[in-house]
Amino acid sequence: MDKKQLQTALEQLKKQATKRKFSQSYDLIINLKQLDIKQNPLDLFVPLPHPKAKKPKIAAFVSQELMDQAKKYCDLVISENDFVKYQDKLAQKKLAQGYDYFIAQANLMPKIAQVFGKVLGTKGKMPNPKLGCVVPPVANLEPLVKKLQTNIRLTAKKATNLQCIVGKEDQSDDYIIENVLSVYQTVTKQLPQEKQNIKSVQLKLTMSKPVKVE
Repeated sequence: MDKKQLQTALEQLKKQATKRKFSQSYDLIINLKQLDIKQNPLDLFVPLPHPKAKKPKIAAFVSQELMDQAKKYCDLVISENDFVKYQDKLAQKKLAQGYDYFIAQANLMPKIAQVFGKVLGTKGKMPNPKLGCVVPPVANLEPLVKKLQTNIRLTAKKATNLQCIVGKEDQSDDYIIENVLSVYQTVTKQLPQEKQNIKSVQLKLTMSKPVKVE
């Protein structure tokens, strides 16, 4: 897949697009083949060269050491004293739905797992060490938050396709193309047979039909 193919797909989507009252998202769909998802489930974090336009919402479980930083860089700060507010499963579900990423101070993780583990774990929202979201009390949160703002998560545990938002229609074509290529290249490297495991690649707007890229 190259820039020319993506440019052609974007032009096709723009021709069929109907004006909406909101800025539609571009969705990338990668259909897989010759891959046993049960045996080889995919769960990837992919850094994008350009933000998706809408910043992800980030919550932080922290103690006093990181409180000031968390208030400055995150959308929600939850101290250990606040855990009692989330004993109710409904409150935890709303929390999981309302935030994209969760950061945790490492020494709080046992209590976080005890209180929030069942709900956040089921939703795939527990603070992820591989993504750098479990941090020491002396951490610098600013670079981590910036990293999370340009990361997307791709999972394939049941269906044999991957789908993610790669930008908005009011962003430049170059931004969209570079984001798509970044996702495609990262996914390809993670597949057992690389390109041989990719059946097709499609691009669509929120309210449009998919257009085949490759």
